[in-house]
Amino acid sequence: MSIDASLIGYEAAKTAIARSRSRARVEDSRIGWQADPVGWVETRLTERMWSKQRDIALSVRDHRRTAVHAGFASGKSWTAARIAAWWLESHPSGQAFVVSTATSFAQVRAILWREINRAHAKGRLVGRVNQTEWWIDDEMVGFGRKPSEYNAEAISGIHARYVLVIIDEASGVPASLWDMADGLVANEDSRILAIGNPIDAASRFATVCKPGSGWNVIGIGAFDTPAFTGEEVAEDVRAQLVSRTWVDEKRADWTEQSPLWDSLVLGRFPEESTDSVVLLSWAKACQREPDSEAQAEQWAAEEPNELGVDVGAGGDETVIYHRRGARAELLWHGQTPDWPQATGHVVDAIRQTGARRVKVDVIGIGWGVVGRLEELREQGAHACEVVGVNVADAPRDPSRFVKLRDEIWWTVGRDNSRTLTWDLRAVDDATIGQLIAPKYAQDSAGRVKVERKEETRKRIGRSPDRADALLLAFYEPDAIGEGVTDWIYGIYNCTNARCGRGFVWQPERPCPYCGTKAPAEYPKPPGVA
Repeated sequence: MSIDASLIGYEAAKTAIARSRSRARVEDSRIGWQADPVGWVETRLTERMWSKQRDIALSVRDHRRTAVHAGFASGKSWTAARIAAWWLESHPSGQAFVVSTATSFAQVRAILWREINRAHAKGRLVGRVNQTEWWIDDEMVGFGRKPSEYNAEAISGIHARYVLVIIDEASGVPASLWDMADGLVANEDSRILAIGNPIDAASRFATVCKPGSGWNVIGIGAFDTPAFTGEEVAEDVRAQLVSRTWVDEKRADWTEQSPLWDSLVLGRFPEESTDSVVLLSWAKACQREPDSEAQAEQWAAEEPNELGVDVGAGGDETVIYHRRGARAELLWHGQTPDWPQATGHVVDAIRQTGARRVKVDVIGIGWGVVGRLEELREQGAHACEVVGVNVADAPRDPSRFVKLRDEIWWTVGRDNSRTLTWDLRAVDDATIGQLIAPKYAQDSAGRVKVERKEETRKRIGRSPDRADALLLAFYEPDAIGEGVTDWIYGIYNCTNARCGRGFVWQPERPCPYCGTKAPAEYPKPPGVA
């Protein structure tokens, strides 16, 4: 070998040794942060945690299992992202791994992993991060997946000494995934952080948040945040946390007796009453992303395209809800002192959506709206079918319900929520608060009786107009209730040649659209003796 070649080999070896020592020093400095996640955030990211966030970070350091039930805008996902970044930066390369999940892919990517990306970029941290994965060199060291993408084989393939599992929006994550996650932290050095709004009192999240569960539990309500405690925080931090204004608004929208107040303001699991028509956990589940292909396909349907209208009077709102397939959307709400103004807003909604049918509560000034809409339809101003709904009428199934209103609240509101049949992702919190407000009882015959609107108004401080309009949008006037086989409870078509509309028959009942009386006896269908 020539002298020049020997020198080149010597210099290469010298450089390699220097690089190795440099990597070792970097590794040692990173590992030095294992005991101080708060200091790591302050030093590496130049960010400051407020007191409850510091409590969470230190709990993950000191406890194998940490559960955080927190109200709205308390910095949950921001905190979880910083803990994930600290975990991978402060533990030896190749020995640490982060696994995250949430109720939907949107929650995984757009919330938690967006914050992880921000932390990675701000601190110029080790490796590279994409939308839902963290890589160091050619090795994946972290990923986020929605529940349906996990399986036992994929989970069991993760082998690392230091595993951190983050369960975001933990109230909606299925129990099977909790079991998988628990299997990843069998050793002493791994951790689970479950964090989210306390929505479902029957969930696994609620179970681990109870005393004696073996988890270190931290609760965060609005009144624990700097806006109420006076804790000094940077202005950019304060701007991202819950405000006094928001709390005042929700007190007016929901009242302090609402399960939504317990969950999103106080940050504690609501005590859902067994006499509520619709449970909060059901309604909130309908606001999550579909968790199966079948549900996604059902929610993607474009038909039926219909409107529900609750006409306000005496200070109540007029509300218009739109149904397209399974999706619900609040189109308009506001004060309408008379039926002509309400009618104008309904006509605008028909033109805006191309709705094929509009269902209007005819009690009060709703009759005027129905009549004018019919006139406009005959004049060619719109082609939408107009259906007047009198919720005080007899139900289709009088063996189960006292009035039609009871039947609508039960078969539309309760059943659609319980079975995740409708898509409420675009529905506002005010509507959800009204949807979960009414209670029910049973009469001596075992029939369902939903409390009167006046009783609901007394408890929550406002009329459930938005919920009523939502239910009307999904109400199917022509459908006979399940289990109702007697043809006498069917739909009667008006004999007025200019009308011909269908409505629930009662002896000599006036047609809701033109006033023509129905016969005293129901016209028997062909073949009925």
